[in-house]
Amino acid sequence: MNTINYWNYPTEIYSGSGAIAELLPFCQLQGYQHILIVTDQGITKLGHVSSLYAALVAAGKVVTVFDQVESNPSTDNVALGVKTYAEHPQDVIIALGGGSVLDAAKAISLVAADPNGLENFDWNVAFHRYPTLSSFPKLAITPLIMVPTTAGTGSELSREAVITNAVDHVKHVITHQGLLAKAVFLDPDLTVALPAHLTAATGVDALTHHLEAYFSPLNHPMSSGIALEGIRLIAQHLPLAVAEPTNLVARENMLVASAMAAVAFQKGLGGVHALAHALGGRYKKHHGLLNAILLPYVLKANAATIADKVAPVNAVLGLSGSTLDHLLDWVLTFRQQLSIPHSLAEIGIESVEGALIGQHAAADTSSADTNPIAFTAEEYEAIFLHAVAGVLV
Repeated sequence: MNTINYWNYPTEIYSGSGAIAELLPFCQLQGYQHILIVTDQGITKLGHVSSLYAALVAAGKVVTVFDQVESNPSTDNVALGVKTYAEHPQDVIIALGGGSVLDAAKAISLVAADPNGLENFDWNVAFHRYPTLSSFPKLAITPLIMVPTTAGTGSELSREAVITNAVDHVKHVITHQGLLAKAVFLDPDLTVALPAHLTAATGVDALTHHLEAYFSPLNHPMSSGIALEGIRLIAQHLPLAVAEPTNLVARENMLVASAMAAVAFQKGLGGVHALAHALGGRYKKHHGLLNAILLPYVLKANAATIADKVAPVNAVLGLSGSTLDHLLDWVLTFRQQLSIPHSLAEIGIESVEGALIGQHAAADTSSADTNPIAFTAEEYEAIFLHAVAGVLV
């Protein structure tokens, strides 16, 4: 008999092999009758959508499916989802998929409640207008249920969504307290079909979340503690999840570590994400892979500020030394073990737009504001160029 763990933080979380079976009873308990499933065509082809759809319809639910979510969803993609939402009354939105799907579902629910929501709650302006969660205006946002099929973004437990502007190709972080999911279902069975290279990239994305949160200059001891445990779990279980795709223990622990990262990064992210957002919007590359490649270059650039904070990280990793060089050596070896490319050039990114990438990274206040060092656009450009060339300096 499968063991399903139940937690509340404050979202209700069901974790374990077969956890998806608890979704229908949850919907019954909440009285949800009209349901929109947001997903992508890759997940549809795997059969996960048809299974969920059949169970919900058999229970008398009225179910609509929007499976047109793109990788790196854009404002146009969100508008298409809102159109589908508007054609039918909806009691709840179920997001079934990776980080792009989870982000798109949040954006759809926000725009359905406020047609100008993507502009009104863009991170760059939202926290100037609304300095605390309680100061955000209340909106009739449709409740969200999150069912991640990758272990990386942590979007299932965050109040944020990352959406690319279809006009200027710049990624924007959208935030509102109403985007926190009503429930999350972490079922490792839904992740076993994920290819090894995506398991690795999304896993190092989660690792990046924890490391950046831990090194953030903000004072949030609870998040720092969660980050350290998340780092430990990923170091232990990600190689197994890549090497043994059907290892449900490793898969579940990676889902848990990914979700924990969203709790950890309440403390903030950093320069890795600032650059990854800039690059993802311009080049449409996989967000997790960008983070995985950029991580050691940004750690090295932050050395002057983070060197004296490294010892607890190295301790949970079981490293023999307590310096930043020891951590960097571990990161490089870990990435190599997972077949993560060492440079941006290896995934087809060239240095020609270095100045623009630096400007966009510095302007990404959702991440740059909590980097240990307030890098200028020129400094971000230099880090980017090092990552293109594969040179750690």
